[in-house]
Amino acid sequence: MNKKKKKNYQISRAERKKLIKRRRRKRMILLVVEVIILAVLSVVAYGVFKLGKLDFNILDERNLEAYKDTGPYTNIALFGLDSRNDELEGGVQSDSIMIASINNETSEVKLISVYRDTLLKQKDGTYEKANSAYNVGGPEDAISMLNRNFDLDIKNYISVNFSALIKAIDALGGIELEMTEEEADWCYKYAMDTAEIAGVECGDFEVKAGKQHVDGVHAVAYARIRYTEGNDFKRTERQREVLEKTAQKAKEADFLTLNQIVDEVFPLISTSFSMQDLLGFAANALDYTIVETSGFPYQVTTSENVISHTGSYVVPIGFTDNVTKLHGALFEDSAYQPSETVQQINDDIIYLTGVTEDTEALQTTFDEDIQNEESQ
Repeated sequence: MNKKKKKNYQISRAERKKLIKRRRRKRMILLVVEVIILAVLSVVAYGVFKLGKLDFNILDERNLEAYKDTGPYTNIALFGLDSRNDELEGGVQSDSIMIASINNETSEVKLISVYRDTLLKQKDGTYEKANSAYNVGGPEDAISMLNRNFDLDIKNYISVNFSALIKAIDALGGIELEMTEEEADWCYKYAMDTAEIAGVECGDFEVKAGKQHVDGVHAVAYARIRYTEGNDFKRTERQREVLEKTAQKAKEADFLTLNQIVDEVFPLISTSFSMQDLLGFAANALDYTIVETSGFPYQVTTSENVISHTGSYVVPIGFTDNVTKLHGALFEDSAYQPSETVQQINDDIIYLTGVTEDTEALQTTFDEDIQNEESQ
């Protein structure tokens, strides 16, 4: 009797240990997917050994220009790269720039897309498009640009290229997207180029309005569209939509699927987070919830008449007011007073562009965002 009880106890203990280990691994795998996809935050590697597949890049914090501490928030820079040869640490344009802010007390996540053509102050004191910083100086320059212009304290980043997101979405079985006929037409056109960049085949796709079940190539193609109403402003909405849909699908995925994503996607990710950091995120990975997404700047126009510059730029209308609103959105600090650096940037932008607070703003929020706000 005693032997039998002892044997049963040993089996139960072993099974329980195995179950705990399996749950821990699944949490760690989820970190990966969301890091990519949420572009962050919490991806979780399948076992400590697989974390070695990531491209770890140690940054020099002295070069990041971090402003004062933002309290109980972890702020992360997320870069989606137009990398055709899997470059991850510079020499390529950051096609997508996001700030992910995690409230460590509530596990709520807010995503802010920075319009890539926004005129911002660079490391050398000149003013250029936001996406040029990564190309010139890699993640360090790109992070310092965000901190310098927005009074932030970002110290870590995650970068991925097109191929990573394509592989993740394909492994999850695709996602559902609602498209207009114009978006579907451009999605079809972008898909061929996207497939060529990623070195994969372009699957079938029907050009029609309505809900579409799309594979990784067409999901990324949809996120790249900029030649419709709203231009780059609308594109950043599509990028956030694809990330949110993918993150939700990942949370519902089984263990084997998540493990496949880790194997295929980890080599396509560069991050400054340490293994210890990632394992720390893993403990709360399933608790993270995206509660807000928006684009920055909030009030903008475009200009092709920037002094000593050629091409079209996204120009903030009232830069200091935009930064105040950003801190209100991310940190619930609606009375935030921007630094002297931000105030000087505001004056420089007015001088370079002639855009003042009286300039008429372009529409940057569309039907989908309005519906999302009403449903919250």
